[in-house]
Amino acid sequence: MQRQTQTQRQTLKYSPLQIQMLNLLHLTTMELEQRIKEELEENPILEEGKEDNASEDSSDEAQDPTDAVNSGDDTSVQDYYDWDEFRDDDIPDYKTYANNQTEDNELYTRPMVETISFRDDLKQQIHFLRLNERQQLVADFILDSLDEDGFLRRESEVIADDISFANNMFIDTDEVNMMLKIIQQLDPPGIAANDLRECLLIQLNRIENQDETWKWAYRIVSDAFDELGSRNYDKIMRITGLDEESLKKAIQLITTLNPKPASGLRNDSIINESIKPDFMLRYTEDGEIEVQLTWGNSPALRLNKLFTQMAEQKNDKATNQFLKNKMNSAKWFIDAIKQRENTMLSTLKAIVKLQYDYFQTGDIKKLRPMILKDVAEIIDMDISTVSRVTTNKYVQTPFGIVLLKDLFTEGVTNEDGTEVSNREIQEAIREIVSEEDKRHPYNDQQITDMLSVKGYSVARRTVAKYREQLNIPTARLRVTI
Repeated sequence: MQRQTQTQRQTLKYSPLQIQMLNLLHLTTMELEQRIKEELEENPILEEGKEDNASEDSSDEAQDPTDAVNSGDDTSVQDYYDWDEFRDDDIPDYKTYANNQTEDNELYTRPMVETISFRDDLKQQIHFLRLNERQQLVADFILDSLDEDGFLRRESEVIADDISFANNMFIDTDEVNMMLKIIQQLDPPGIAANDLRECLLIQLNRIENQDETWKWAYRIVSDAFDELGSRNYDKIMRITGLDEESLKKAIQLITTLNPKPASGLRNDSIINESIKPDFMLRYTEDGEIEVQLTWGNSPALRLNKLFTQMAEQKNDKATNQFLKNKMNSAKWFIDAIKQRENTMLSTLKAIVKLQYDYFQTGDIKKLRPMILKDVAEIIDMDISTVSRVTTNKYVQTPFGIVLLKDLFTEGVTNEDGTEVSNREIQEAIREIVSEEDKRHPYNDQQITDMLSVKGYSVARRTVAKYREQLNIPTARLRVTI
């Protein structure tokens, strides 16, 4: 026997408009422009242009020509209806072209730059050396074994075994070493070295002017490479017997060498994405701050009147269903874009309200602690919505383009009880490091003590974390002579 039960439960369901809204909210301005173009191509009911209500009220403009003929108005009746003869009259010149367009319609296309990898560049150099087939095989295998920095991290014995196994022939280690020396003579200097030390020595050997400074630089790299890496200049002077002035000249010569030889040959395609601000911020004559969206080439959207009228007529079931779905999709898309605009503007206005002093001056020290929850409470929306609005979004200000995510910072309480942004503390650390004596740079504990004098109460590990975020090396690696 079947038993019927009734239960009540809450479920979260998104409407089509909300789904469209979520899909559009995280897009940048450039991504939104592309999304609109795709929607215009997919949905025939959607078209560019603003809504024109006045034209809908004008019956003369909306009247179909065939209706005027059937209405019995003699003034609108044409003399003949031979459309086959009429359609060939006054054909525009551009339609007679072979490709059905004029020269003005040909869009300029940016030429593509031909790029090759650094390995292909080296193979082109090696092909000019008149190698036999066996030597060419070994050379190509060595070049394919280089890493992205141009180093050969594998042993010659391993390379010889791999070539022998892959080609069913015996390759001796001496053949690999001989070909490796030939490759190391290619440009740029230092290519195919086993490690950084060998790379620098190869580059030094290629220098033509081998004077006294060159000799000391070669000895430093050869005999005191570990001390050079740790910048232990006192120990280097004890090992080499150099005075401070000679050591300084030798270090200057070493710094001109390239630690990554393949960087000069690597022509990989790099797409430089230009930053297009999503918001514009300006000051009024009264000193107030106004914000607006930057749309660029994004068109206004409306419903196509012809397809809208077709949807209201009685068609077959499949046609009506198709038009209905496309019309609903177009309406949801237009409404979602409008809601996106309102949400983005309200979010930025809330951010400006919280960071008003910063936007008035552009001084990073005026930046106040702010989290996503603070903005969400002002605009009465969820934190996830604020996160979508601020992700990869930029605002154009009189003092430069600012990434919205950079405005959200943690707070640190000062000794006087006031809360300051961690960006302000990072800026203070940057100033301390820029003004330090490079011969004796400050360590993290000394920076902590100096921040405490300025009123910033932070721990040493916090200073170390902020220093790493600023890409400032440790005190030992900041030593110069």
